[in-house]
Amino acid sequence: MTRPSTANPTALTALAAVGAVAAGAAVWGIGIERHLYTVRRHELPILPTGSTPVRILHLSDAHMAPWQRHRQRWIAGLAELEPDLIVNTGDNLGHVDGLRGLRSALDPFRGIPGFFVHGSNDHAAPSPRNPLRYFAGPSKTTRSVEPLDTPALDGYLTETLGWVDLNNAAGSLSAAGRRIDAFGVSDAHRGWDRLDVLPDLVAGLRDEEDVPLLGVTHAPYRRVLDVFCDLGADAIFAGHTHGGQVRIPGSPAALVANCDIPLDQARGLSTWSHGGRTIPLNVSAGLGHSIYAPVRFGCRPEASLLELTARA
Repeated sequence: MTRPSTANPTALTALAAVGAVAAGAAVWGIGIERHLYTVRRHELPILPTGSTPVRILHLSDAHMAPWQRHRQRWIAGLAELEPDLIVNTGDNLGHVDGLRGLRSALDPFRGIPGFFVHGSNDHAAPSPRNPLRYFAGPSKTTRSVEPLDTPALDGYLTETLGWVDLNNAAGSLSAAGRRIDAFGVSDAHRGWDRLDVLPDLVAGLRDEEDVPLLGVTHAPYRRVLDVFCDLGADAIFAGHTHGGQVRIPGSPAALVANCDIPLDQARGLSTWSHGGRTIPLNVSAGLGHSIYAPVRFGCRPEASLLELTARA
């Protein structure tokens, strides 16, 4: 005698539907969206009255591996935007041989002035991680990492491209016919930021009025943003968060940020207030991802083009 089935057809149908949605999301995030690069455009009215605009290309978190030729070509093509200035907020490398791919991506920007800071992946290669750990708080330093050739990276950025190193440092350059001052810190996520040295460095820059002052950091921790605001930055540039990398489509906030910035400020242009000042803050969702987490969902890889214009 055949025993009647106890399976619930509705439950089986629902389970199959959930599985199909999950599979479709994985195909989209791994196979499609992580290659859908985009440019976010913003206007920042922070220059003195009567100034001509300055176009800043903000690049971050390329996490470059040598085989990522589509990413390399797309970044190289951004030179057609004709930026006046590059701001690079770190994590350029994602592999021990990543500099070879990075050269292919950035060589077209020779002759365009720029500033840069480090992320941890400019010093150490990525390692496998459980992505669910990010929901428990910012990631921890792994005990054993494969070192990268940071001196070769810095030599390329400073000597070949002519960019200014802002790792716990300050500097000036000329872009679009005007002077731009900037200061920055090394990766605050690893505790490499030396906020204590910045006041004297910034004071040494402020010898002229109406020179825009930019603050540059890889990881936008609150302590860093507060000090940048107090030191008189006219705008802050950051990366590190990947915009959450996996987001609920349409949600204004990321699920995680891997630092203590508010989740609704983990991507894009917003403002930061401290000590009676409110200034623009641009957090790039970045161009890449770890080779051990090749996915983007609801968060396309990006570069930012910000036009500095005259104040009203």
